[in-house]
Amino acid sequence: MLDRLIAIRNWIVRKKYKWILKPIFFKFDPENIHDLISSFLRFFSKYTVTRKIVSLCFSYSNPVLEQNILGINFKNPIGLAAGFDKNATLIDIMPSLGFGFTEIGSITKDPHGGNPKPRLYRLPESKSVRVNYGLKNLGAKILHQQLKNKIWSLPVGINIAKTNTIETSEINKGIEDYFFTYKTFQDIGDYFTINISCPNTCEEKPIFMESQNLDLLLNKIFSIPKKKPVFVKLSPDLKDAELEKTLKVCQKYPVDGFVCTNLTKINSLGHSGQGGFSGKAIAELSDKLIRKVYKFYKGEKIIIGGGGIFNEEDAYKKIKAGATLLELITGMIFEGPQVISDINLGLVKLLKRDGYKNISEAVGKENL
Repeated sequence: MLDRLIAIRNWIVRKKYKWILKPIFFKFDPENIHDLISSFLRFFSKYTVTRKIVSLCFSYSNPVLEQNILGINFKNPIGLAAGFDKNATLIDIMPSLGFGFTEIGSITKDPHGGNPKPRLYRLPESKSVRVNYGLKNLGAKILHQQLKNKIWSLPVGINIAKTNTIETSEINKGIEDYFFTYKTFQDIGDYFTINISCPNTCEEKPIFMESQNLDLLLNKIFSIPKKKPVFVKLSPDLKDAELEKTLKVCQKYPVDGFVCTNLTKINSLGHSGQGGFSGKAIAELSDKLIRKVYKFYKGEKIIIGGGGIFNEEDAYKKIKAGATLLELITGMIFEGPQVISDINLGLVKLLKRDGYKNISEAVGKENL
C-alpha cells in the first residue's frame, strides 16, 4: 500500500515538473538554474522541519535495497555523482531527496574558478548535457575547514582531482597536487574517488589516464596507510588495450573499485564546443565499460556505475552488468527530482519479479 502511495506521489511531482517547471527552467542558462536550485536546497537543508518536508515529497526506502559494502552501509544504491555538489554544501539534504550516498567535488589542492562561461549546455533532443566546468571548486584547505567535525546520515565520497592548471600537467607536480588533497581529507568522508579522467581540463588528454603515470600516482597515494576505500574514476573513451593496462596497474595496489564512468569526449551528437558529454550520450559506453571491468576482476571489485540513468530499467541494466552502486545527475535534469525514488521503487519491483531478496543478488548476473 505504501509503495502505491509513493508511486502516486511521484507521478504528481513528475507531471508538475515536466509540465510546469522544466519548460521554465529550460528557457534559462543551465548553470544559473543549477545555482538557483542549489540555493533552494541549501535553505531546505538548514532546518529539521524543512528536511522532513522534502523527505515527505521525495524519499523512499526499502530493506531490499540496503547493502553493506566495504564496511559502509548504503540504504539504497542511488548516489549523486560528483560535479553537482562541487563545494559540498548540499550533503545534509541528500537523504531527504532519496539518495543513498553522495560524492562531493571534484576537490583539488588549490581553488579554481573553472573554465570561462558558458560551460554547461542542455541537449534535449538526445537527453544529454555538455559539461565544461573545468574542475571549479574552493580548494582542499577551505573545504576541509568547512567540513571537519561534520556528521552526516549517509555515506559521503570525496572525489579528488588535480588543480586545472598548466603547472600540474608536469607529472611530479600533478602527483603532489592529488596527494595533498588525499592526505588532507583522511579524516573526512567514507571513501575516496581518484578522478584521473576529467575531460574538461587544459590538457588535451588527462595525463594520469596513461598507465605509467597512473602507476606513479597510485604508488604515492598508497605510500601512507589506507584508512578508507579508494576508487578510481575511469574514462569511457579508453580503448581496450589502454583499459587493460590501466586495470593491471590498479591490480598492483589496494584499489577497492572503480567509478564507471566519467564524461565522454566522443561527440556522437554533432554538438560543437569544448567539454564532455553526460546522459544518454554516454549510456552505452558506460554499460560496456562496466561489463569489461567486472569480467576483468571476475566480480571481485566494487563498481559504481553512472551515465544515462533515467529510470529503473537503465539502473537495473547497469546492476546486472556488474555495478553494485549507481550515480546520476543528468537524469534529474530531464526527469525531475522524484527520479531517485522512481528508480528505487522500480528496482524493488524488478528484483521481486526476478526472485531476488536483496539487490546485491542481481549484481553481475548477466555475466554468468
